[in-house]
Amino acid sequence: MLYELVFKHLLVRVPAETAHHGAFAAIRLIEKIPVLRAQLARLLAPSDPVLRTRALGLDLPGPLGLAAGFDKDALAPDTLAAIGFGYVEIGTVTGRPQPGNPKPRLFRLPADQALVNRMGFNNHGSTAASIRLRARTGSAVVGSNIGKTKLVGPADAIEDYVASAARLGPVSDYLVVNVSSPNTPGLRDLQAVSSLRPLLSAVRRTLDASGPTGRGSGTRRVPLLVKIAPDLSDEDVDAVADLAVELGLDGIIATNTTIARTGLKTPVSEVSAIGAGGLSGAPVAARSLEVLRRLRARVGDEMVLIAAGGIMDGDDAYERIRAGATLVQAYTGFIYGGLFWPRKVQRRIAERLRADGFTSVHQAVGRGAE
Repeated sequence: MLYELVFKHLLVRVPAETAHHGAFAAIRLIEKIPVLRAQLARLLAPSDPVLRTRALGLDLPGPLGLAAGFDKDALAPDTLAAIGFGYVEIGTVTGRPQPGNPKPRLFRLPADQALVNRMGFNNHGSTAASIRLRARTGSAVVGSNIGKTKLVGPADAIEDYVASAARLGPVSDYLVVNVSSPNTPGLRDLQAVSSLRPLLSAVRRTLDASGPTGRGSGTRRVPLLVKIAPDLSDEDVDAVADLAVELGLDGIIATNTTIARTGLKTPVSEVSAIGAGGLSGAPVAARSLEVLRRLRARVGDEMVLIAAGGIMDGDDAYERIRAGATLVQAYTGFIYGGLFWPRKVQRRIAERLRADGFTSVHQAVGRGAE
């Protein structure tokens, strides 16, 4: 309630990106103080045994993870895990450092519990991220999300992704190929199967050639996933699903932000004034859920599906699990919910699991998708 009061009356008066940097500065400070980080984990990290789940060969304390976009440069993944996320996905990271798009580039739509961003993959590059991941002292599960450098043309896109995969694979618990952000020109064209097949094949070969991940026991093959957009047609969703099965991918993340603007409560004039960008939050939920259900029906029971897009509370997260999600991710819900939001969501998932007679997350996956 305190966070809601502060958000409504103070933070909304601060530009969205400025507010993000201010809040993240405090999180980054805690990252540098292991004792404080451990104390925070004792208070907020998931510990309920019903939440423990295994996916991608990893043991996770809870099914809720932080989606890529919040910690672009691997600056504080262990502190973010300590406040209640079962795993953290850093990025999107590109082969080369880049500043992203001109500001302002992040906007709130409070009436819709949504954000619009056209950040443009602002990050310090995959070399810097790999150095930070290698040097970190925490043990949180951390995945790396990689994208295309804006200045790299279509002909060199695979080489750009491969460079990031070679740097980040050995220091990541899993790797995600992002071909679904609307803010890098031409990126979404890579979702076409004809472009996606050689890209994913090249990244898989690179991960295998780099050897097992340096995380954990050092003997585990690095899992590879692809993240897709909610704006794909049903036929294209099916095509990506079939390709994922064909190539033996470890999973799919559904979904990224949308370029659609239908059904918003925010006045059209305000939305138009914001301009281009990816819409996230509650308005994406319905389509993201549809895509998830379609993917699960298409790929079968074995492949890991991570649900993202419009997960604003524990009930949303639990609905995705019952619809077929092995794990769930959020970003916008965290922005609107505040520091204690991850713990609140994890607890609600545990409540719903027990109420439905399940003793684990795994038992609930896909049970009641329709």
